[in-house]
Formats: sequence, structure tokens, C-alpha cells
Amino acid sequence: MMCQCEKETFDLEPLDRVIDELGGRNGTLIPILQRAQEIYGYLPPEVLRRISERTGIPLSQVYGVVTFYAQFYLTRRGKCVIRQCDGTACHVRGAGKIVEAIEKELGIKAGETTPDYRFTFEVVYCLGSCGLSPVAVIDNKVVGRLVPEKMVQILRESK
Repeated sequence: MMCQCEKETFDLEPLDRVIDELGGRNGTLIPILQRAQEIYGYLPPEVLRRISERTGIPLSQVYGVVTFYAQFYLTRRGKCVIRQCDGTACHVRGAGKIVEAIEKELGIKAGETTPDYRFTFEVVYCLGSCGLSPVAVIDNKVVGRLVPEKMVQILRESK
């Protein structure tokens, strides 16, 4: 079955297969949400409604779980996610200048996604790699000892 959500069409059959595989057992909501996000890249309203309908879990409870855990996203994300650390070690070593460089190069602010959905930019407050500060995670790869120019170069190569 297909649905039209926010100008996007979603094939719900892969989700139905996940629910058939995992549903009906206690404690399966989070794994279902994780797999749904893997399939669609985020958790649009129609996907959450389908999970609620098929599992019998109230929609308010499904939304409660999604909004509680930072791993879940309700809006479409970019293909490449950039997480720039601005924790203490990174901050004192110039993370603020890197944030400014990213915002200028991509034309977006932290917490936003480029209109073409190529990049999502987030500022985080510890990546656990303080010895490499300032550090970022770009497309799930840790990049350390950053300076604004190096970040801009990485972004341009990723475009």
C-alpha cells in the first residue's frame, strides 16, 4: 500500500513486514521504530499511524517514545549528517569558528537541513573524542583536529 505524506510517497509494505516479524511481542516498539527509520530515513506521521494501527499501541504512546529518544527523527534528514562537537574541549579549541564555517558554506543553521536534503547539520556537546578536538562526525565518520578551512574542504568534496 502506498500513502501520500507531506508531498512524499511511502511504500508501507516494508514496514508491514517489519511489524509482522516483530509485532505482537512485548518490548518491540523501539525495534520497530528503529527499523522504520532505517527504511524511510525518518519517522513521518503516516508511518507512526501505521505502527499504531498495526500494533495496537496508542498513537500518543508511539509519539511519546519517538519524542523521548534523541535517536528518532520526525523530519526528513539530509543524506550526509554533520555533527560538530561544541563540548568544552572542542569549544576552547575553536569549534565555534567551525560552526560558523559550516553555516556559511551550507547556508543553514545548526539543527537544519539543506533544501536539497544533501546535508543536515547538528551541534552536539560531546562525541567522546576530546583528544582529537575539535572533532566532528561526518556521515558517521569521526574527523578530528579540525579547523574551519579543513571543514569547508570536506564539505565541498562531499557536495
